[in-house]
Amino acid sequence: MDVFSIALSLFILMDSFGNVPIFVAVLKRSTPREQTKIIFRELCIALALILIFFFVGNDVLNLLHIAPCAVPIAGGIILFMIAIKMIFPTKKDSAETESLVKDPLIVPLAVPLVAGPAVLAAVMIYARQIQSLWVPLWGILLAWLGTTVVLMSASLLKQLLGERGLTACERLMGLLLTLLSVQMFLQGLTLYNNGNC
Repeated sequence: MDVFSIALSLFILMDSFGNVPIFVAVLKRSTPREQTKIIFRELCIALALILIFFFVGNDVLNLLHIAPCAVPIAGGIILFMIAIKMIFPTKKDSAETESLVKDPLIVPLAVPLVAGPAVLAAVMIYARQIQSLWVPLWGILLAWLGTTVVLMSASLLKQLLGERGLTACERLMGLLLTLLSVQMFLQGLTLYNNGNC
């Protein structure tokens, strides 16, 4: 995989368009200046956590004696479940996320909305599969920058696109994520069939 395909898959996993209404709802009592400060802080925390998992996640898996093929198979299943929720969301999911905290720190904005389990699983897979350190690292940074641009302009995007426009963007991202999850699952099965597990 190249930098841009990694960046695109991680950007979709971070679900920035789907998170816009939640960010706006959680931060509705904050001033625009406070909103910018909180969003940037939470995105930096999310990036730090993603990088930690990228660099040491596979060492933890090795300590637990988890086979290489298990990660893409499990990651594909998780991504598929998240994609289905993006395409067919329930009101209960968004209501629970919006009511978690009034003044967020780490939860729910940084984790799990940006640095969710699917993103963390994906970066561990890229760290294991791709020989070059810089290709997935640049992909992570590009995806994070794209997510930062979208979420820093969350209030503006909600006004411009409206609820229906944001929903359409999230459904499209969910469709692309479904394809990525199937591809990841098949890669894990290929590793297993080739005896690399």
